[in-house]
Amino acid sequence: MKETDLYAPVKAFFEQQGYEVKAEVTDCDLVAIRESDPPVIVELKLSLSLDLLMQGIARQRITDAVYVAVPAGKGKAWTTRSKDAVKICRRLGLGLISVRFGSGQGMVVVHTDPGTHKIHKLAKRKAALLLEFQRRVGDPNTGGQSRRAIITAYRQDALRIAVALKAGPNAPSSLAKSLTIPKAPSILQKNYYGWFIRLERGIYSIGPKGHAALNTYSEIVEALAVRTYK
Repeated sequence: MKETDLYAPVKAFFEQQGYEVKAEVTDCDLVAIRESDPPVIVELKLSLSLDLLMQGIARQRITDAVYVAVPAGKGKAWTTRSKDAVKICRRLGLGLISVRFGSGQGMVVVHTDPGTHKIHKLAKRKAALLLEFQRRVGDPNTGGQSRRAIITAYRQDALRIAVALKAGPNAPSSLAKSLTIPKAPSILQKNYYGWFIRLERGIYSIGPKGHAALNTYSEIVEALAVRTYK
């Protein structure tokens, strides 16, 4: 089993309650947003551990609504361990979720919701999380992933610019307007991924690395086209 196996059932659980859910937003495994409610963060792990609890506590700097989620175990050992975990999570103000696989495939159980534990919030981190969530198109990642590069809103914008430049060289200001990407000039000038080539002052083209990226992220590019231009 992988951490990513937990993502789909937990995502479906929150979507059924009216949340919009996305994965890997500013290092958070799962973020759920519902209207003006505080953002919900869920950290996914394969076992109840100190590392998981510490990760959950760190997320409380952003929001009070923090859950940790693990696969459900079996037998008396799991029952005892989960009861102890509930006590610890309540003391820490964390919510605890388990996901049952096997006969109860994908069944989500909320053992305890986040409590009233108060901790000083980092407003900048909360603002950054909300901005990234809003700017990201769709949900291109899977919560808990570690081997594949995270598809951020910045990478999505760079991919859209690469697609546009594939049709021919263009100016940053023109791309910013036509693609509705205000940071297009900055993305081209910084060229963080090495995808672009500056042909002359104010004119850019796509380079070999950019063409390779379009092939590597072909599914993402297709999804962006559907969601952005439909």
